[in-house]
Amino acid sequence: MATYSADYLKRLMAAVERFEEIFGRWMETQEESDHIQTRGLFPTVWTKEGQDQAAVRTLELDVAEAAGAAARAVAVTGASMRVAGLGVVDPIENWSLMSAPKAIFTPQEVRATAARVRGRLGTMISEAEEAAESATPGFAPSELHEVIWTAAAAHWTTHQYRVAVREASEALTVHWKERLGRNDVTDTSFWQQTLSGGEPEPGKPKLAWPGPAEDQTAKSMRGGLAPLAGALNNLATGLNLTVRNVATHTRDELTEQEGMERLAAYSYFARLLDQCEIRLAKEPEDA
Repeated sequence: MATYSADYLKRLMAAVERFEEIFGRWMETQEESDHIQTRGLFPTVWTKEGQDQAAVRTLELDVAEAAGAAARAVAVTGASMRVAGLGVVDPIENWSLMSAPKAIFTPQEVRATAARVRGRLGTMISEAEEAAESATPGFAPSELHEVIWTAAAAHWTTHQYRVAVREASEALTVHWKERLGRNDVTDTSFWQQTLSGGEPEPGKPKLAWPGPAEDQTAKSMRGGLAPLAGALNNLATGLNLTVRNVATHTRDELTEQEGMERLAAYSYFARLLDQCEIRLAKEPEDA
């Protein structure tokens, strides 16, 4: 059975309520009958005498538009009617047949269908909201940092998780080496130089955490507070040693879970880097 989000079901509910409101306005311009009175041979609605025909036609177009939007709700809730000789038919979508000879539906059947749809939608919305509250959050690799997922996607979808991790880690390094113009240095040295403290040198820009240099991370077990800048450098070193190097220099395959955890770590690292400032060496003053 298909499942729908509460937001989608609420939109269907709004569409049905709009149909009911416009249908009601149109019915104010119509004489209403039923199958007994028409003996099943005539329309079950017809325009009242003295009505502005142009206004009635405009209302009919409004009803048709609203019915088109609400008809999806009938399919979702399974509220169609079974008509002898025709099978399963949607009264909302086919409301205009009331004006035809041998009308299939009566106005009351259209109203009853709309009410039945609303009732079922109400239950479905409650169930969808309860399911959403109790559901474990999912993990979507495609929501990872763009640089990470772009490099990993082709390998991830073919279940080459180790290769996906390796390509993602290398792609992040290439991305920042190109941005900073540092293709003159090895990957390990690049991160050590780029995230180290001190002032940048000519041709060697640095990435620095914005704000005061004394900004601290959480208190360590020894009671000290490690500066954010130093922690970022350590994170780069740790990821390269424990993730990139292992994925590059071994052939041991990773499970999907192991791959997700490693990509997520690099995605977090990539987002931290995006928050950093690029600092360039100051131009020497003219003598």
